[in-house]
Amino acid sequence: MNFNVEAFNQLIRSRRSTFPKQFKPQHHIHDSIINQVLENATWAPNHGNLQPWQFVVFTGEGLQKLASFQSELYKETAGEKFKEVTYENLKANPLKASHVIALCMKRDPNKKFPEVEEMAAVAAAVQNMYLTITVYGLGGYWTTGGITYNEKAKPFFGLGQDDKLMGFFYIGEVATPSPQGKRQPLEEKVKWVRE
Repeated sequence: MNFNVEAFNQLIRSRRSTFPKQFKPQHHIHDSIINQVLENATWAPNHGNLQPWQFVVFTGEGLQKLASFQSELYKETAGEKFKEVTYENLKANPLKASHVIALCMKRDPNKKFPEVEEMAAVAAAVQNMYLTITVYGLGGYWTTGGITYNEKAKPFFGLGQDDKLMGFFYIGEVATPSPQGKRQPLEEKVKWVRE
């Protein structure tokens, strides 16, 4: 295999979160690109080749279905923590995207490996999604807000009791780019052991 190392390094460093408010309104991305994003996601590392990810893709009228479901579930279950701004964002943000992908983890029924390993595999799949949309010049955003950890949301996404909803991945055409990324110096995060 012959890869361009510099191009790959630049790809990694160019990955950004692009929020729904930064998307071009009413811009639809072809489903073939989304299929490629999902195909690349499935090549993430995962222990025992369990492939614990499941993706539910909302687009077209499906975006309104997601927006209505999540905003109403939030309103129904938030209680004293209810915030009107959160409700309105849950109702509006899906409609700003071309596609919203529910990121689901289907737990191995045999529980062969610790749950955290299956969650890590889904997270690795999301990184593959991020890198793929970066190559296509698109924007993406992984959010774990709203109804992500609400147990009552699970049936809507076809999830069982042991499964997890791990958030939503919004994809859209970029209208307003995100600023250049920053990272702490590598030496602050790495310890070498040579002896």
